[in-house]
Amino acid sequence: MQKTFLKYEKPLLTAMVLGDTPERIKTLMDKSLSEGAEAFGIQFEVVQPMFRKSEVYKELFAYAEKPMYVTNYRVGRNAGKTDEELAKELLELADCGATLCDVMGDLFDRQSDEVAVSKEAIKKQMRLIDQLHEKGTEVLISSHILKYTPPARILEIALEHQSRGADISKIVTGADTAEEELENLKTAHLLKENLEIPFLFLSSGECHLLRRIGGNLGVCMYLCVHEHDNFSTKEQPLLKNVKAIRDNM
Repeated sequence: MQKTFLKYEKPLLTAMVLGDTPERIKTLMDKSLSEGAEAFGIQFEVVQPMFRKSEVYKELFAYAEKPMYVTNYRVGRNAGKTDEELAKELLELADCGATLCDVMGDLFDRQSDEVAVSKEAIKKQMRLIDQLHEKGTEVLISSHILKYTPPARILEIALEHQSRGADISKIVTGADTAEEELENLKTAHLLKENLEIPFLFLSSGECHLLRRIGGNLGVCMYLCVHEHDNFSTKEQPLLKNVKAIRDNM
């Protein structure tokens, strides 16, 4: 069966398996599988440099036997690398079998809201996306705003992702009050009504309802974790909890 993030009956339960060694990642895969994980996500900016090589990538992707989402952000152990280096590493991950590659929305043109504005940078992003597609890899464009942003601006960003060739638009907003959280729930519906591609709309901050019921509002997948540790994102819900919510709503 072809691995994909674009065809699903229910929003995919994507377990983020973050570790700095292959063994830790495999351990989290095993534990997540037993709890119902349907896909995996690895953030390679967390992995120790000695394991950043093609044979390790191939081993991890084969071990997973599930669709694999990968990121290669500027943070963590990638600090100091150029965007060109990060893009080259994404292509290598695609060559090794990654199902879905995350292209930062401000790749080649760093911006506070992670949305590139330089025409040259946008052309380079689109060229990279074409290269990833040629390798048979699906592409997600991500913008981590991390603060409350009005619905009209969120839709504008998502449409920009779509125009650049993304298969999935990922936007991380914020919500620290009930009012902001309600606006985010409305925004999810706005995206569902106006986008032609799947979307992953998440929220940071104090209010986490969107991360737990987003799938019922059109969000294409849940990013969740087996457990919270030093590498995991604290806002991401536990896999066993979000599976119960998804399956019973």
